[in-house]
Amino acid sequence: MKFNRLIYIALVLSGVSVSSCKKDFLQRDPQTSITKPLFFLTTTDLETYTNGFYENLPTPLNDMNSDNIATHNVTVETDQLVRGQISQDTYGGWDYDDWKKLRAINYMLSNLDQVAGTQPEIDHYVGIARFFRAMFYFDKIKKYSNVPWYTTALEDKDPDLYKGQDPRAFVADKVLEDLQFAADHIKASEKNTRITKWAALTLLSRFALHEGTFRKYHSELNLTNDYTRFLNIAVDASSKVMTEGGFIIFGNGSADYASLFNATSLSGNKEIILWKDFDPALNVSHGASLVLNFNFALSRSLADSYLNTDGTPFTDFTKPFAHLFDNRDPRMMATINYPGWAQFGGAALNRINPTMGGYGQIKFYPSRGDLNQGYEKQYNDIPVFRLAEVLLINAEAKAELGTINQLDLDKTVNLLRKRVGMPNMNMGVALDPALVTLYPNATANNLSVLLEIRRERRVELACEGLRYDDLMRWKAGKLIQNSQQGIYVPALGAYDVTGDGVVDIAILASVNDESPIANVPEPVKTALTKYYLKDAGGRDNTFYLSGGNSGFISFTRDREFPRTFIEPKYYYRPIPRQQILLNDKLKQVFGWDQ
Repeated sequence: MKFNRLIYIALVLSGVSVSSCKKDFLQRDPQTSITKPLFFLTTTDLETYTNGFYENLPTPLNDMNSDNIATHNVTVETDQLVRGQISQDTYGGWDYDDWKKLRAINYMLSNLDQVAGTQPEIDHYVGIARFFRAMFYFDKIKKYSNVPWYTTALEDKDPDLYKGQDPRAFVADKVLEDLQFAADHIKASEKNTRITKWAALTLLSRFALHEGTFRKYHSELNLTNDYTRFLNIAVDASSKVMTEGGFIIFGNGSADYASLFNATSLSGNKEIILWKDFDPALNVSHGASLVLNFNFALSRSLADSYLNTDGTPFTDFTKPFAHLFDNRDPRMMATINYPGWAQFGGAALNRINPTMGGYGQIKFYPSRGDLNQGYEKQYNDIPVFRLAEVLLINAEAKAELGTINQLDLDKTVNLLRKRVGMPNMNMGVALDPALVTLYPNATANNLSVLLEIRRERRVELACEGLRYDDLMRWKAGKLIQNSQQGIYVPALGAYDVTGDGVVDIAILASVNDESPIANVPEPVKTALTKYYLKDAGGRDNTFYLSGGNSGFISFTRDREFPRTFIEPKYYYRPIPRQQILLNDKLKQVFGWDQ
C-alpha cells in the first residue's frame, strides 16, 4: 500500500490526472488507475505530499533582468523585452506546464475529507499548501495583473475551465487570505528548511509591500485609493517576525555578511528564516560558480550605490579600480570582485574581465573548493528568506506611509549598517541628487529617508533576485532601458587590478597596436592578460570605452541596438495568442493585443 501511495503522489505532483486530456491551458494527461482513497488518509500523507511543493522554492543567485547587471551572454527576458522581441505571438507560458503546480496544490486542498488527525495538525499542512498557492499567484499577478483564480483541481466539464481573468484586486485579496491562513496555522517551531509561521509572515510582508507600492505608483491599475491597506499589512507582518520570531542580524563585519551566501551550512544561523540545503551526499546542487564572469557581470550603477565609509554618497567615479573599494561600504567587497580577491582563498589573485565590465559577482560564489565540484555542482547553502529583508520591508512600508521615525530606522536599517561598521542613517539625511535621478516619481513625507532606504535595500540585498521586482513596483522600469556600464579606464594601457602593485591586464585599441604598453618590462608584459577594442580585422569587439580611448567600459550591442521600455505595457507580459484563441474570455492588458 505504501508503495502505491508514493506512486500516487508522484503522479499527481507531476501533473497526471484522473480525467481525460484536452489541449487547453489547464490540459490534463490521460486517465490512470490511481484513485483518491489510496492517499490523503493521514497527516503523514499530507506531509509527504507537501514535501513535493518545496521544489518550487526559488534559489536566488543573481539580479538578472535588472539594472544591477552590466552585460550578459545569455538570453534574458527583459533584454528581449526592451529590444522589441516579445509579443503575444512569441511569448510562452500560460499552458498546462505553467499551471500544473497550481493544480497539484488545489488537488490536495480539495481532498481533505478523509484525513485522520487533529485539526491543528491538518491545518498546518493546509497552511503550507496555501503558502505555495499564494507564491504561485504572486508570480502570476506580477506577470499578468489579472488572472483567473482557482481553488479546485478542475476537471474537463467544469464550467470554470474556460473562464476569464479575475480582477487583480480580487486575486490579491485571495493571496492575502491564503498567506494569513498560513501565518495563523503553520507551526512556528519547524526547521528552517521547512515552511514555518515566520516564512509565511515573511512572504506576506513581501507580497503586501509589493502590492501596496505597485498600486501607489501604477495609476493605470486604478487602485491608488487602496494601497495603504497593503502597506499597513506589510508593517504588521514584518513587525511580528521582528518581535516574535527570535531572529537576529548575524555577525559583525563584511566576512560574516559574506558567509550568509557562501557558507557550508546555514543551520543554526539566527538571521535565516528559510534556506535551501545543498549537499553532495544528497546530490543536491546549484550553479553559483556561474555568477562570476561566466554569463554576466554587475553594473557600475550598482557599484556606485555603495556609500563611502563615512556615510556620504560615492562621487569619485573616475577612481582607479585598484583603489575603488577603499573606504567604501564593506558589503561592496562581499559582493563584487575586489583587488586582492582570490578564488577559495588561494594564492592566485583574481583578474577582472573587462569584456563584461569588470565588476564580477562574488556573492554566492563558494568559499571553499569542496563546495565547488564542477559545472552547476556547488553546495553552499542558499537563503530564501532572511531577517535583513524583513527589516527593510518594515522600514520601506513605514516610509511610504509617512510614519517612519528614528526609532524605526534604529530597529531596521541601522542594524544592517551596524553589522558592517557603517554610520547610522538619520531622519535628517540629506537628499542625494543621484537617487532623485534614479527614482524621479518617488513620493513621501520625508523623501530623502525613503530614497536612502531604497539604496540600503539595493546594496544589502544585491544579487538576491529582488531588484527586478523592486524596479517594477516602483514604476522605475525606464532604468532597464539604460545601457549599463563597467569600470572606468583612464587611458589605453596596462593596469593593476589585483592590488599587488604589478600591472596584470592591458586594454588596447587593437592587436595591431600595443604601443601603450611598450615601456612595460618584458616579463611583466608577457604575463599580461590583454583585451582589445577591435580585432585584427578592425571590427569592433563586444565592448568599447565611452570616451574613445578612455572612459567607462560600455557595450557594443547596446550602442548598435538601443533599448526602449514602453510604459505601462512592459510592466506586464502578454498572454500567448494561442491561449486566447482557445479561450476567448481571456483578455490582453495594457496594449499587448497590438
